[in-house]
Amino acid sequence: MTALSDALAGARAYDLEQPRHAGAPVWPAHAPGVLLKLHRRHEAGLGERRTSASALLVMSEHSGTHIDAFCHQAEDLHLHGGVAIDAQVQTAEGFTQLGTDTIAPLLARGVLLDCADAGHEIGAEDLERAAEGIEIHPGDVILVRTGAGALWEEDPEAFLAAGGIDASGSRWCADREPLAVGADNMAWDVPGAEDPELGTLPGHLLLLVRAGVYILEGLNLEELARDRVREFAFVCLPLKLRGGTGSPVRPLALV
Repeated sequence: MTALSDALAGARAYDLEQPRHAGAPVWPAHAPGVLLKLHRRHEAGLGERRTSASALLVMSEHSGTHIDAFCHQAEDLHLHGGVAIDAQVQTAEGFTQLGTDTIAPLLARGVLLDCADAGHEIGAEDLERAAEGIEIHPGDVILVRTGAGALWEEDPEAFLAAGGIDASGSRWCADREPLAVGADNMAWDVPGAEDPELGTLPGHLLLLVRAGVYILEGLNLEELARDRVREFAFVCLPLKLRGGTGSPVRPLALV
């Protein structure tokens, strides 16, 4: 056993993924979200005692708990780092640059900022207040609890209508140079809101395109908040979807 394996053996793992199933909340542009149908079944009369079952899984990249790749958003038809979108970069089979397959495993210090009492729009002042007593370093992962995660199963419509982080909050995060940010709502940003300077989904523009910060959405942060865990080791492994604009993930917080 190594020191790392010893530490991991004694760690508590918080599962930050929401359950995936047909009918789970999904941003309208990514509907239907998740479909799973059995195409092989356990049945009698197949010639031997052993039987098999397996299913066909159809899933949007941006359904359920997921991460956004840098190619997911553009500004004036340019991706993060000034990559111009043309027929060689954006193809029918996905992106040849900045796709999900280019996201390395996320292994970082994580911090939880609980802003569930901040209202529909969470701004810089709310985040500053929630971060009191915590020092955020470049390369950290900043997770913001809006409280929407508690609605995932019990009230999908209310979950989709829940608030998020406004442009000032996204700028606050970007200024701290995190590896990634994440929230327990559907879109990080405030759904339906429009910033007078940046338009809709300003956080996606500020973080993904301008700052090069990954965004995680649809997280389950309820247990972390319940146990008042504010700092932890964060582990997240995106799928190597070549050219993908996002990936389902199962993030963990280890304490």
